[in-house]
Amino acid sequence: MDRRKALKNMGLAMGYTVATPTLISIMQSCKGETVATWTPEFFSPSEGAVLTKLVDLILPKTDTPSASEVQVDIFIDKFAKDVMEKEEQEFSKMAMAKFTDKALQDSGKTQIEDLTAEDLEPVLASSLKYSREDEAKMFESITSYTEAVAEGKEATLDDETTRFAFANNLRGLVIWGYKTSEYVGEEVLAYLPVPGEYIACGDAQELTGGKAWSL
Repeated sequence: MDRRKALKNMGLAMGYTVATPTLISIMQSCKGETVATWTPEFFSPSEGAVLTKLVDLILPKTDTPSASEVQVDIFIDKFAKDVMEKEEQEFSKMAMAKFTDKALQDSGKTQIEDLTAEDLEPVLASSLKYSREDEAKMFESITSYTEAVAEGKEATLDDETTRFAFANNLRGLVIWGYKTSEYVGEEVLAYLPVPGEYIACGDAQELTGGKAWSL
């Protein structure tokens, strides 16, 4: 199966190749907002609260800020609203609902605003713990589903695969949003806004302290 095509159908590959001016515009629009004052534009307020908990489960605070501290949750909400195609937006909403339904069922709760990080973590973990063979089968199912939807045909996707699609897509967006945030780009990764001399055979440890370049 064509894994690249499956990822593109899910919007993930498209996200990584979105035009730089669009990405910069989204990132800049996040500045000045905080989780406390943030009102989601694509997700509902309760979905936004769940999103904030999930991004911090994927990238929690350690010696570097958590994902929400650099506004990755706000970035993903704006990305979904401004960049995703209609079919991708609809799939994201549907997949998140399947994910939160599982968390509600397992926790015995009835409202997603009542879900805690402790309720969400087991569902997130189980949705990402698959063998390469199982993932390949799921991507085949996702590809078939998205192609059918694009052609206007009736299509269904089992709940387990839908939760995997949501968790896998979210993980990719969280990592991407985190690495392209201003703080991580300038303070965590090696940052040189105006390129200096070209050193063809320099030692990476000496040149960057072992860090990857942010630009």
